[in-house]
Amino acid sequence: MAVTNVTIVGAGVVGLTTAFILSHRRDLSITLIAKHMPGDYDIEYASPWAGANYWPVGAPGTLLQRLEKATWADLDRICREHPEAGIHYQDSRIYGREKDADSTTGKWMDELGRRDPWFAGVLPNFRVLEPSEVPKGYDWGTTFTSVCINTPVYLSWLLGQAVKNGVVVKRGVLTHISDAAQLHHSGASDITINCTGLLAAKLGGVMDANVFPGRGQVTLVRNEPDAMVTTSGTDDGGSEAAYVMQRAVGGGTILGGCMQHGEWESQPDLNLAARIMQRAVDLVPSLVPKTGKVTELSVIRHGVGLRPMRKGGVRVERERIDGGWVLHAYGHAGYGYQSSFGTAREVERLLEGVLGEKARL
Repeated sequence: MAVTNVTIVGAGVVGLTTAFILSHRRDLSITLIAKHMPGDYDIEYASPWAGANYWPVGAPGTLLQRLEKATWADLDRICREHPEAGIHYQDSRIYGREKDADSTTGKWMDELGRRDPWFAGVLPNFRVLEPSEVPKGYDWGTTFTSVCINTPVYLSWLLGQAVKNGVVVKRGVLTHISDAAQLHHSGASDITINCTGLLAAKLGGVMDANVFPGRGQVTLVRNEPDAMVTTSGTDDGGSEAAYVMQRAVGGGTILGGCMQHGEWESQPDLNLAARIMQRAVDLVPSLVPKTGKVTELSVIRHGVGLRPMRKGGVRVERERIDGGWVLHAYGHAGYGYQSSFGTAREVERLLEGVLGEKARL
């Protein structure tokens, strides 16, 4: 059997999931190379900072919607069969206000906040809340069962699974995407898979001007909520959001957040942090059952992550660069986890096309 050498660039959730999926193939020899790895916390490395969960936002008929829909079965299976991966089920509640429709957050949450979303037939226990179940100040709400992920545990699990299946992992910094081929552990590879996220804006040979940061800020606390909850917007500004999600296996609870387009600031804004915590306490009183006050929150840390946004949405396509094949998979904004397996299988489909063409030559 002929073996094709493949180099994957990037160890965020998309790169690691792609490595995991492709590692099951015996016709590939894979090297994963990245500047940042699981265990690192850096402003360039978005995946550790994420909530992370499965709250679909892709509009019907879009590539993102297809990728999200294709991902749920894998997250559901891992949650059931691999508790060590750091995924658990959570009841979700989404609250909406009509006045948020044109805000940055409202547009981001548009599909998630519909009363008849496409994922109503995918996620368990979906229903529209009765008016009596919707908090004062909101026009409507929905509920369903989803998952939340402990990102440090899960990213390390994905990496470990890929390594168990033969993937070679290396640290490295690229200035041009074509350099990846020579960084394969054999000395050369035939195909490069570009999962560089936000760095796709700066990487030679790619330099995608459509990629920009969507700054998010969160507070991680030890307090436990009774559900994962978010809203279509806040009264603190159109770019600010309210969400609460408890990570699996002791990962703490994420309180968020914001969606600040084009902002690169890596340090937490403590004024924003104060607003985030107050919104969380108001939205989910079960976080602070004794006093009902923000001072009852046990803060682990404040954090900032830069979502790899892209005008035009996710890019999953192939391109010839300097005579070699590059398969692009980046631009996942704030939905990398919930579209990761769909993306990996779309990359595999592109890979099959390239291998088929090579076989016919």
